Amino acid sequence: MAAPFIAGVQLAGEFYAEVVRPLLAEEYPGLRYSSGLLGPGSEVLGFDTQRSTDHDWGPRLQLFLARDADPIADEISAMLAGRLPETFRGYRTAFDTGDRDGALRHRVRAVSLGTWLERRLGFDASGQVGLLDWLTVPTQRLAEVTSGAVFHDGLGALNRTRARLAWYPHDVWLYVLACQWQRIAQEEAFPGRCSEAGDELGSAVVTARLVRDLMRLCLLTHRRYPPYSKWLGTAFARLPDAAVIASSLAGAISATGYPDREKHLCRAYEAAAALHNRLGLTRPVDPATRPFYDRPYQVLDAGRFSAALLEAITDPHVRRLSAVGAIDQFIDSTDALGNAPLLRAIGGTVIARGVQPID
Repeated sequence: MAAPFIAGVQLAGEFYAEVVRPLLAEEYPGLRYSSGLLGPGSEVLGFDTQRSTDHDWGPRLQLFLARDADPIADEISAMLAGRLPETFRGYRTAFDTGDRDGALRHRVRAVSLGTWLERRLGFDASGQVGLLDWLTVPTQRLAEVTSGAVFHDGLGALNRTRARLAWYPHDVWLYVLACQWQRIAQEEAFPGRCSEAGDELGSAVVTARLVRDLMRLCLLTHRRYPPYSKWLGTAFARLPDAAVIASSLAGAISATGYPDREKHLCRAYEAAAALHNRLGLTRPVDPATRPFYDRPYQVLDAGRFSAALLEAITDPHVRRLSAVGAIDQFIDSTDALGNAPLLRAIGGTVIARGVQPID
């Protein structure tokens, strides 16, 4: 029989407290380490359900060591492999890792905190976090490091690092918001133009793109890192005022013709605009939709919000950036977004070549 479902963070916390911590205290008394459940996995974001248990599921966590303790990481892993129970709360503690030998291995990962951060983010965020760092980490990765749970912070650095990464610095936030509004501005007239040209499928596709960008915008506005596509709707639905805009977004997606798409999109635009004004990040911007020049399409003219946000930036380094945005605002490839060194290289090139005054 299947084991009763236990949320992954709870399962990991109990596994640490009842099994892993006593073993470490016995085998490595005095070892300084931190522990938590961070990184990839629906359970880290709090989105896990019974369905999540059908693969790669069970008690797992990370043990973060100091840099000088790196040499004993393999030794700790070997000790745990010999002493962990086969099951915990009805779940196996060893996983199929996909290795060629087909062996099952536990997933209590021992690694230095700096090494783990470098692998997940592309840099060691336990130190200073610079502009390049912020702009080259996908929001999914930032969510993975700042969500989940910390069970023990003997190093004293894990909680500080998570707090440092909890949200963008103010002017970087304004910049990312401005670039998200700019994405909407670039396509908001296209559903109408596609439909007018007889391309209802194209109109629906662009509408779906706008809906996705509006969902990401709302998450960014609420200071939430947007997760990748599988969990975007789930994260959006948990926003405090999601119901205000969700029905309009759903209506735009399900509409079978442009007039209905436009009606629902305009309601969503105005709701997002009102949310922007309530934040008080910029001068008030008229939230009403309007005609797209002399064409018969109703739009928000979202570039007005982008311009207001860019004007509010005071950091000279951020003000010099061209409005292309953070890495996952101009790259939409799962393989690319999972390759931290590639993102650092691309981001560094874009930032260096794209620096120009915002004024």
